Amino acid sequence: MGNTKKTWSFFNKERPDAVAEDTTPTLKFFFKLLWRKAAKLLTLNLMMVFQIIPIAVAVLVYFFGATTPTVEHAAYAPLLGTYIAGGSPAAATLLGTFGQQLNVPVMTTGRLIVICIMIAITVLTWGWQNVGAAYNLRSLVRGDSAFLWSDYFYAVRRNLKQAFIFGIIDLLFIFVLVCDIMFFFPLSTTTGYGLMYGLVLALGLIYLVMRFYIYPMMITFDLSIYKLLKNALIFTMLGFKRNLVAVLGIFAIIVLNIAAIFGGLSVGFSVPLVLPFFYLLALLGFISMYAAYPNIKRYMIDPYETSDSNDDTSDEVSSEEVTPEANG
Repeated sequence: MGNTKKTWSFFNKERPDAVAEDTTPTLKFFFKLLWRKAAKLLTLNLMMVFQIIPIAVAVLVYFFGATTPTVEHAAYAPLLGTYIAGGSPAAATLLGTFGQQLNVPVMTTGRLIVICIMIAITVLTWGWQNVGAAYNLRSLVRGDSAFLWSDYFYAVRRNLKQAFIFGIIDLLFIFVLVCDIMFFFPLSTTTGYGLMYGLVLALGLIYLVMRFYIYPMMITFDLSIYKLLKNALIFTMLGFKRNLVAVLGIFAIIVLNIAAIFGGLSVGFSVPLVLPFFYLLALLGFISMYAAYPNIKRYMIDPYETSDSNDDTSDEVSSEEVTPEANG
């Protein structure tokens, strides 16, 4: 047998390189990346929660204050008159059925001022807060170093005017869609109103997916608001599979949180009511960014980089609108 000289690995300079990690944006890698970025996401959520604090304050001021009693149904007054005049058992039964009392908040001057201020803060800062959060979420999804506070305000400064204008448009779209859904829902038992309710729900779902792409494109490309909306609408079809998984994940998380809140409150446990303020917004934003950014990169960034002979490492890319023919 030949003698084999043992070489200590500490002195061996010809060690094989580590195998490169597969960073393909699959569902498996999503959970791996989510775990790695959990601490950053928790910090980012504390920044994003300021987006909903004014809304929460306005709701609390409206509902938790002075109230006045009233009745729910308009038939209460004539039924009460009939009961006083005749006192029949039928009138008493109907009066008990339609005479449910409600406590309606009284809109005092001070309450109205506070609510208007909270609404104004939301309208003025909505677009800026979404842009700042989107910039940080994009960095986390790409695996870049993220300096949350400085990057947040950097994105706001770079997109100050457009983010402000689109923030107002965004809130207007959301407000109209929510009002339509609330209007058609109680009337959806009839065929005509049921079709309208289904149409409004479909429009709401489409716009939800469009929002996955609008703010990431705003911080990445130099596009007009019209092209942002047009490209986002196209991406709802181009990225159908990723969009569907993201929407299902978002709804599943929301449903689980609602179930935990009501389940906890039913047994006097209020912690589930507070916990979403520490993680929910950042988690939902991470899901939407993880679904949207690979599609944006595939159809808008990669074709631009391959066709551009200049080696430009800037985050901002001047690009025209994406078309379904952009990449096969």
